[in-house]
Amino acid sequence: MEKLIIGVDLGGTNIAAALVKNDGSIVEKISNPTEANKGKDMVITNLMATIEELLGYVEDNKKIKGIGIGIPGVCDIEKGLVKFAPNLFWENVEIVKILESKFNLPVFIDNDANAAALGEVWCGAGKGKKNIVCITLGTGVGCGIILNGAIFHGAGNGAGELGHITVKEDGPKCNCGNNGCLEVLVAAPAIAKMGKEALLKGDTLLKTITDREKLTAKDVFDAAKKGDKVCLDIIGNVANNLGLAIANVINILNPEMIIIGGGVAAAGDILFNPLKEVVAKRALKDLYKDVEIVSAQLGNNAGIIGAAALVK
Repeated sequence: MEKLIIGVDLGGTNIAAALVKNDGSIVEKISNPTEANKGKDMVITNLMATIEELLGYVEDNKKIKGIGIGIPGVCDIEKGLVKFAPNLFWENVEIVKILESKFNLPVFIDNDANAAALGEVWCGAGKGKKNIVCITLGTGVGCGIILNGAIFHGAGNGAGELGHITVKEDGPKCNCGNNGCLEVLVAAPAIAKMGKEALLKGDTLLKTITDREKLTAKDVFDAAKKGDKVCLDIIGNVANNLGLAIANVINILNPEMIIIGGGVAAAGDILFNPLKEVVAKRALKDLYKDVEIVSAQLGNNAGIIGAAALVK
């Protein structure tokens, strides 16, 4: 009898979860609100309810191999502890102990970006690769690193904070307290902000958007695809900053593949083409020839599938 795995992508807004087979295919998928604004206990309650709902699809809990969860924060995977997850208002939450006590099933946790990277290696763009870096560009910048086939966690389980490397010393202030972090230069809110500023300054297709505050990164990309020079300049700026960061990653880690996913990456060639030009120019030639830069394949399921892959 093939056992199923419960994979959970615990986000600040939604809890996405699925029953996953041993080949990474999804049998049943559900999503429920996280309600993080109601406090950490409500998040735990909703997480338990989501797992309970999935268990309702199987006749017997013995058919479940275990539960894997991708967490938007820093985890101590040995202790089963979420050290800090600001979007969930969690600090030092013993989530593994709580869930194992509730469901009598083994529970495994890791950072959500690490889970997404593992998912892409298991059955996505990085299938069969041993050394990859998976970058997620959305509201923030996430990064999971797989070296020699295993997640690289670093000394304190904090490896992969690509979003907080300094790219522009005198750049905008980041929520972390630093200036010029990659995240405030290339993530979706940063692109939207540049679009809003451009709207005030000059002639751009963005002027057709009547409510300036509702302007999104997608609007900027859509205008660029129509040849809007202002928006093409914005994307050129994003590609340059992201390219510098990726070139540095290549020079340090010498990966086989850089996988880029998330909402911003959905822009496609309008971003990827100038990005690859910057990386080719900045990375060491001998290392650049070893690496492919590709789009993620699993989309919103990467976190769920990767979380399932955490289950030993």
